[in-house]
Amino acid sequence: MPVVEAMFDSNVLIYALPRHPQSPAKQARAWELIAQTKFGISFQVLQEVFVTVTRKIQRPLPSDEALRILMPFLSFPLVTGTPGLFLTAVRMAERYQIHYYDAAILAAAKELEAATLYSEDMGHGQVYDGVRVINPFQGLD
Repeated sequence: MPVVEAMFDSNVLIYALPRHPQSPAKQARAWELIAQTKFGISFQVLQEVFVTVTRKIQRPLPSDEALRILMPFLSFPLVTGTPGLFLTAVRMAERYQIHYYDAAILAAAKELEAATLYSEDMGHGQVYDGVRVINPFQGLD
């Protein structure tokens, strides 16, 4: 698998969506990251984004539109679920006392050899097994 600089959590992709104008500053920052970062993604993140944008946002997207938006991300380095990823995530969740789903995203970033995970949902600056979490939206509220 190719080495990448970073991996994105679902919130980066969600803020980039045209129907998520609640924070123009966050939307601009998300697009800046997408355009300027050699990144990878996990299958789990794509699933989370799809569910969020088709069911959980104020103005949900039709499934076909969400799929059209997400399809280009399938061409980036993508981590899928494997038994090894599952076991790594379980160990990380136990070691760091974090939610399994967060640990699975961190395990995917580790598998991609990404030094950074961009996420607003985990501790800014925290390092988990060599992956540093950076909240790219800090101070933009």
